[in-house]
Amino acid sequence: MTSETPLPFTCRKSPARGSKGVVVTNHPLGSAAGHEMLAFGGNAVDAAVAALLTLTVVEPMMVGIAGGGVSHLRLPDGTHTVYDCLSQAGAAATPDMFTPVSDRLPDYMETAGRRNLVGPSAVAVPGNLRGWCKMHAAHGALPFADVIAPAIRLAAGGFPVTEYLSSNIERHAEDMAMDPVISSIFLPDGSPAKPGHRLVQADYAESLKLIAREGAEALHGGALGQALVERLATGGEDAGAVSMEDLTSYTAREREAIFGSYRGHDIVGPPPPASSGVHVAQMLNILEGYDLAGMGFDNPEKLHLLAEVIRVGFEDRRAASGDPDFVDIPVEKLISKGYAEDCRARLRDVGGATPVPPGYESNNTTHITVADEDGRIVSATHTINGLFGARFMVPGTGIIPNNYMYNFDPHPGKALSIMPGKRVPTSMAPMIVLKDGRPRFALGLPGAVRIFPSAMQSIVNMIDHGMSPQQAVEAPRIWTEGAHVELEPDYAHHKAALEAKGHEVKLVPHIGGGMNLIAFEEGGAMTGAACWRADGTVSAMGGGLAASGISFHI
Repeated sequence: MTSETPLPFTCRKSPARGSKGVVVTNHPLGSAAGHEMLAFGGNAVDAAVAALLTLTVVEPMMVGIAGGGVSHLRLPDGTHTVYDCLSQAGAAATPDMFTPVSDRLPDYMETAGRRNLVGPSAVAVPGNLRGWCKMHAAHGALPFADVIAPAIRLAAGGFPVTEYLSSNIERHAEDMAMDPVISSIFLPDGSPAKPGHRLVQADYAESLKLIAREGAEALHGGALGQALVERLATGGEDAGAVSMEDLTSYTAREREAIFGSYRGHDIVGPPPPASSGVHVAQMLNILEGYDLAGMGFDNPEKLHLLAEVIRVGFEDRRAASGDPDFVDIPVEKLISKGYAEDCRARLRDVGGATPVPPGYESNNTTHITVADEDGRIVSATHTINGLFGARFMVPGTGIIPNNYMYNFDPHPGKALSIMPGKRVPTSMAPMIVLKDGRPRFALGLPGAVRIFPSAMQSIVNMIDHGMSPQQAVEAPRIWTEGAHVELEPDYAHHKAALEAKGHEVKLVPHIGGGMNLIAFEEGGAMTGAACWRADGTVSAMGGGLAASGISFHI
């Protein structure tokens, strides 16, 4: 379906359509790895895990086995499982383990020596590998050694650096130069790897081979875990607070998805600690009271409405979000239609800045969307938090640890203060949308606090504005947390109108990162789309094997 009204943007990429399976990731080689699994006879879980492992090689600034994230799986029988693989504070972590430099913005999250951002003390207990292996063991069809093979091949043989990767290396080259191990890989000859440079990660290839033999235990209790713990123990006061016991005891939680509804569709997303299942449903409930289709996509009044709805969503997220093991979250209230009525009363005719408490969530994440012909869908968002995580590499392993401790409030006595075993809230939004019980589309994207409002807007694009999948992911976005409103370039012509509405407006190059989406049609066809904000690439499979009984004789 395409929109019948003129749109203020032109799509820069092309979709792909197939009936045997679709893989969409934010790197062409990640998508190729997933496609390889489908061609090999695997299912969407095999393809998703292969793609994620390959992204740890080719998109190393965004994701790694020593990171965290959320995978949302739908099975052919209609069940949904959310694998919470988020990183958590180690058992030795304490609320006062860092020294804050300020109790005010903009430096509220900063600590003396940047110890919560860079180096061993910034590392939290990782969960990605544990979660991926758990999901694959339960639902994959291929041997794990086959699934990890593309990642091993690319780590050992190398791949050409993209402009996107090169620019990200440049951004943090100064920090990486302080560690001789990571700099030997990403700063050849002392300068950032340029586009086209063949990036080989021999040590990481050997680590992946060990994981192929031992599974997640290689990191969560084995030799890789020991190497990580030993590296974190170096550096005096910068020593990390992650032990071997933390690694062996870590559990990837299987959580029940949250179901909301919007204009006859089921909106399915992850539960806390992820915010998206709750607050995407809440924001859509509020919007359900307005005729967005009648307003049209390119309408400043609609943008004002979106800004107000997003502001309310963030107000409630700040009031009630977190790790459900540590705080009570009124999920049923927040996603109820009755509460949406109360929220509409909080929308303002005239906007304006409101106070926003300090906080942080990394923009640097990756997302994949994968589906197979049998009805399995994986929508997954994973990260090592900041670009290149803690910006060092574990010697002899090629592993880049996360810097998840930067997401905790470094001040004791706060809602997000550090506590042993605690997981911080995340904006990750691996969403699946159903119509009459059947999948209609699945989507997600990177981008920290800009993730779930962007996912909500693309859901509106599909349902209210009748956009094609490609249009829905490439459409311009609006965002606010309350203090100011951000607009992407294709919405710039509405800046004055929103300022007249009382908003402080900032034009930004992009809001959030590379979204990808798969839409499902009756009859089994699937269309994948990836947007311009990352190296997003679609791989779709059609055709198939020969009909039964076909042979040729000379």
